[in-house]
Formats: sequence, structure tokens, C-alpha cells
Amino acid sequence: MLPSTIGRLERETPYGQSVFRPDGAYVVSTDFIKSPRHREDFLRHCPDLVIVDEAHSCVSDTTVGASARSSQRRYALLRALADRTDRHLLLVTATPHSGKEEPFRRLIGLLDDRLAAVPLDTDAGRRLLAEFFVQRRRADIREDFQDGAHFPSSRDTAETAYTLHRDYKRLLDEVLSYARETVRAADGALQQRQRWWSTLALLRTLSSSPAAAVQSLNTRAGVEEADTPAEADRTGERTVSDPADSETPESADAVPGIRLPKAAGPAATGTDATGTEATGTETEADDDADDEEKARLVAMAEAARKLYGPTRDAKLKKLITTVSDLLDQGYRPIVFCRYIATADYVADHLKKILNKKGTEHPVAVASVTGELSPDQRVTRIAELCGTDEEGNPAPERRVLVATDCLSEGVNLQESFDAVVHYDLAWNPTRHEQREGRVDRFGQRTDVVKALTLYGADNPVDGIVLNVLLRKHERIRRVTGISVPVPQESESAMQAVFEGLILRGERSPYEQEGLFAQEEVAEQLEIAWQSSAHREKRHRSRYAQLTIKKDEVAAEVDEILAALGTGEEVRDFTRRALGALRGMPAATKQGGFTAHTDALPQGLRDTIAHALGPRHPRPVVFHDAPSAPRGEAALTRTDPVVAAVARFVLDAALDDAGKVPEWQRPARRCGVVRTKAVERNTTLLLVRHRFQLNLPARDGSVREQLAEDARVVAYRGRPDAPDWLPEDEALALLDARATQNTDPTFATENIAEILAALPAIMPELRDQSAELGRTLEASHRRVRTASRARLAGLKVVPQGDPDILGVYHYRPAPTFPQGVGA
Repeated sequence: MLPSTIGRLERETPYGQSVFRPDGAYVVSTDFIKSPRHREDFLRHCPDLVIVDEAHSCVSDTTVGASARSSQRRYALLRALADRTDRHLLLVTATPHSGKEEPFRRLIGLLDDRLAAVPLDTDAGRRLLAEFFVQRRRADIREDFQDGAHFPSSRDTAETAYTLHRDYKRLLDEVLSYARETVRAADGALQQRQRWWSTLALLRTLSSSPAAAVQSLNTRAGVEEADTPAEADRTGERTVSDPADSETPESADAVPGIRLPKAAGPAATGTDATGTEATGTETEADDDADDEEKARLVAMAEAARKLYGPTRDAKLKKLITTVSDLLDQGYRPIVFCRYIATADYVADHLKKILNKKGTEHPVAVASVTGELSPDQRVTRIAELCGTDEEGNPAPERRVLVATDCLSEGVNLQESFDAVVHYDLAWNPTRHEQREGRVDRFGQRTDVVKALTLYGADNPVDGIVLNVLLRKHERIRRVTGISVPVPQESESAMQAVFEGLILRGERSPYEQEGLFAQEEVAEQLEIAWQSSAHREKRHRSRYAQLTIKKDEVAAEVDEILAALGTGEEVRDFTRRALGALRGMPAATKQGGFTAHTDALPQGLRDTIAHALGPRHPRPVVFHDAPSAPRGEAALTRTDPVVAAVARFVLDAALDDAGKVPEWQRPARRCGVVRTKAVERNTTLLLVRHRFQLNLPARDGSVREQLAEDARVVAYRGRPDAPDWLPEDEALALLDARATQNTDPTFATENIAEILAALPAIMPELRDQSAELGRTLEASHRRVRTASRARLAGLKVVPQGDPDILGVYHYRPAPTFPQGVGA
């Protein structure tokens, strides 16, 4: 449910009913349903199970600002959901504990009120928490579920330095001088903070790209609207910095302006650095100074324009080399930029240079920024990574240039496997988020890469790299965990930047200031290390104490056995489409493509509806848990795979003659001569039905029908069967015919077997009873683990099992046949 679709859903809902059906399943944003218009409706009709992703965002580390207010509304929504004891609530997060105890307590308090206050440093507290808290890291998943753990084995990180061109360095020095002069000449605390943030914005945009600098020099500063120094700081932190506790607004990648109006009125007033009101009278000298500053900004903008391109922009030149190397190694990189102007500038130059005339291997390049709506971003990525409407495959050599609008909430691991940090984020968590777009579940590249570009002689990059990024990486390597930057980081960064901007000529006082700034940075690292050690203690303290991995693995294996493995789904889908004239063809990524033009009309229409009218042709099937829009994933829940399975099953159940023979690739009966058996063997596809009595928390019992399809086989005749073990029966599904069977003989043979089937029904009833007991035991194990009610739980077989298919295997003759016999 999206803001763009809720109107249509409401129109399609019958009068007096809600779009939030208690028996429905839907995905909806907490920001959407926390609004007054939808909140109460959702709470009244909410289903029994609620899964909250990124649950840590519902509690805030701070109590001020828009981010805190948004978190408070989310928390109030979850609190209302959790207050109903008959509802299941699953909170999912990679960072439950940010280093602060209070937000963590509020989060786990949603699960049980006792957790909000119980001492967690005691055995009793840890045992209570273990009943509600499951902590599983990537290493645990890789170790325990190796067959299904599609994680990269490692992340190869590196720094790549470049040296500024002399013209770029000259402009950077000019900007530093301008910043130093304007901040020092500020009249009052408010103007001082406004100038501070506008000059810091100019330094950051120039460090990003000349295009961002030009736009910044021609845009009014956002801090000009501030009425107090504190308000100027809040606006500056939001638009210039990357504060750790802020959400990422849609406009976060817009270039911040630096132009400030001159003091208003004939007598400008303000507050000096000590808080004393200061006044001044505007004179002709002020006008001359204002004109001089405007001319200086114009000159800097013209100088920045002359830096466009890899000749004078050494950063861009280094990126081109870096991206080319990655492409040659077979990687598909994402280049992350801070600003929209930089992303567009980089993408334009990469397109031209990587595809210059005579290039043997062209490269597809696309830019995705906050200027695009979320739907447009998905479409742009699909155009870059998917097959086109004519069925041409996606280019193997491709580059995505993006701002941080893609650093969260978007899965890019299927199409990309490397990240380049073109701009340094002023918050290490943002680097983690960027790299997490490719280093995540579903990534098939064994080693992903993350490269950081920085200017060796750029003091802005040096501060960010030394004060934040390298410390973060060092702590991560030592402790093995990523810890959010402490709140002290913002004051430390300001102190160091003040040293850079205000240093100027190094008087003895300013030299002492340098040592003070180094001390601030050291204090930050100490706080960071302390936070990392606390987090490490928390993770070991809150490690899962009650979960038994072997039991979980057994349940997972049982489910997979019932649902089918990924290999079985892939094999079925490919063989079925091949039989239905889909002409499947393998792809390099392990999946395949299939044409739909020759498929039966009903199946063709269903696939078109599932993928959309403009889906690529042929259809692309990915051997992965998910697929880009307009393509299919080889999983049993994918709508295209489900459509193929439904068509094959329905065609097999239809009476012969209703559809052409080639449209019935599966049969309910068959006789196969094969070398896979030495004696006559019969395989049965049997459906068992059960009534489940499931007790609810309120004491009621909910009835539900369950089905279980099993394959069984026996040797010999039905009146004296020799039953095969389950693994041998399943192996017969892979048996292939080695000789044709006469149709008349096959029909007579199957008729005899069908007539004798009542003789084996007692055995099939016993199997139903045993499966019912197994199913009930499974429910009891899960309910015991989740502390659900057991009284009234019962599984009862319903009637005789249904025999859906009969397949008779006869040994293939070993003596010569035919003319030469």
C-alpha cells in the first residue's frame, strides 16, 4: 500500500469495509499508517501478525527535532499494536541497540512490559530477554544454513587517493580564504553561524565536484531564514552535514546554497559572540563591500566552471580509471555521490568517456537521484539492468551513479557487486548503508568491493577521513562490529573544521587551538571505542540462549522437503516451459530466458498480467530469491512460476481431448520402461487432508484445512506390495525412459493397477494417520517455543487419501531388439 495506490484501493473496497482486511496480507509503510487519517482504521482491522522492519527507527536517541517527533508517532502506533495480547508482533532490526539504553528498553518493552525495567545484567534478566530476543548474525547464518546462505564471503575495501590539479587547488585555497574572512567579519552570533554554515557548504560542494560548487555559489543559503543561532545550526546540520540521528529526507541530496543577503534595514541589529546586542548603520562602504563580495562569488563560480572534465578535475579522472578497472575485473559498480549536481555531472562524463568512439565494449550508465520519485528510481534501475522490450539482455558492463536516496531500502545486490564512494559521507553509517546495497543476502559474487576516493591534498577530505571514516573502520576491524558514530562527533567535527577555516596565520594562540582540536578528536575516538566495547558486551550478553539450532534446522529441512528445493523449482519451470514451446535458453547468471509468443494463450495472458504489459521478451528467469520488476525469480512463490505450475496441473486434470496434447506436458498416469528399476515398480502421488484445530489466545479454537502431497512407491503387485523407502521413491521422479512403450499395452497395464488400488488403501490410511501425528508434533514444537496455547490443538485426517497420479516403471529389456536382434 502506497500513497499513490491507496485511493484506488479505497475506491475498489465495498462501502462500509476497510482496505485493511483482518484476513489480508499487505506491506505498508509505518509513516503512511501513523498519519491520523489511516491510523485508527489500521488499528481496528489489523491482522493477527505484524512484522515491523527497521524497528529501531521507531525509537529515537533524542527528544528534539523532526526525526524525534516522527519516531514518537511510530512508537505510539507500535505501542497501540502491542497492547493487544492476542496479536503477534515481530520486530526486525540489524541495530536493536544504538549504544543508548533507554531507546533499547523502549523497543523491547513493546514485546513484554517487564523488559522495560528488568536488570539485564543478571541471569534472571537475561533468561527473560532470551524468551523474546533472537540474535542471528551473518556468520551464524553462513555456518548453520550453508546451502541457503547467499552472502558474499568477504568485502574488499580500499582507499584510492588523487592529487588536486593546480587550478583546483588554487580555487580551494581561495574558498578557504573567503571562508576565513567572512566568518571572522561576521557581525553578531546569528550572522556568524549563518556564514559558518554557508562557507562550510561551499567547501563541501567544491570537494564534491565543480558542478556542485557552481550551483551552490548561485543558490541562496537555507540558513538565511534562521532567526536565532540555534535555528541556524539546526538548519545547517540538516542541509550541510550528515547528522547521525536524522532521517534521509527526499531533498537530502540537493546542493546547499551559500548566498546570504546583506543585513536588512538602515540599522542592522544582531547579537555578538558574547550574546550582547550589536547595532550598525549601513553606509556606502557597506554597499561597496557587498558588491565586492558578489563579484568575488561570481569569479569563484567562473573558476569552478573551468574545472569541468577530467583534465582539471583529478577526482573525476581517478574515478574513470577506477571504474574502468572494476569493469575489466567483471564488477558492476555503483558510484555514490553526495549531491544531485555531482551525480549528473559524473554520469554525463562517464557516458562520454567510457563509450568514446571506437570503444570495443560499451558501458551502460544511468543516474538516480532524489529528483526522481521512488517509482521512477525503480524504473530507471530496471531500464539499466533488465532486458529491453525486444528481449535484448542487460549489458554486462554497467555503472549506476546515485545519491544517498539509494543508500537505504533498495536491493541492488542482484545487479551490482561493487561500491565506489565518490564523495565522503560525514557519517560513517552512511558508508555502511551504501556498501550494504551490494553486500547483502542474495549477492552471488563471492567477494564484493568497496572503494573510497579522497583528495590527498584536500584538507576537507583529510578531516573527514582521519576524524571519522578511518576510526570507524579501525574499530570495526578490531571489534568485528560496526558502531554508529557517537553524538560527540558533530561537536568534534565542528571543532576541527573551525581549526581549518579560522586557522589562517598561525599565531601562538592558534597553535594552542590546534592542540585543543586534536584533543577533541582524541576524546571522540575514546567515546567511540567505549561505545564499541559496550555494544560488543551487549551482543554477547543478549546472544540467543534458548534457541536450539539443530531443532530450527530440522524444521527448516522439513519445510523445504514439503515445498521443494530451489533446484527442483528451476528444473520444473524450465522443463515445463520447454514442453510448452517456450524455448528456454540458459543465461550466464545461472537462470534462463523463455519466449512467451508460442505458449498457450491462457498461460501467456497470465504471465503478461503478472509481469506487466511492457515486460521484456523473452521473459528473464533469475536463479535468485527475487528479481527486478518485469522479470521472474525461480522460487515457488513467484507469480510466473506459480502460473506455469497451475497451468500444468490444470491441464493434467482436464479430460483428454479438451486441449491439444502438446499443452498437457504432465499426465496423471504413465508407463515407463527404464533402466532405473530392476522389477516392476509403481509410484503413487498421494494427497492427504487434515483438519487442524488451532487454539487461539482468547481460548477459542480455529479450524483449518491442511493438505500434504507425498510420493510413495512399491514393487510387485498391489495385493502384495513391497514398499520402498521414501528416498528411493523420490529418486524415481528423476528416472528417464530408455525405450518407448506401446500405447495399448500401457493403457491395459494402468487399468489393471487402477482396479487393484483399493487393496493398498489401508496402508495409505496408516500413512495419513502417521503424517497427522507428525504434523501435530511440529505444531506443538513451534507453539511451545512461541509460548502459544496448546490446549485443544489437534490434527485429524479427513477421509481416505486421494491418489492423484499413478506411474508404473518396468525394467527396460537388456537383450537386443529390432531388425538386428
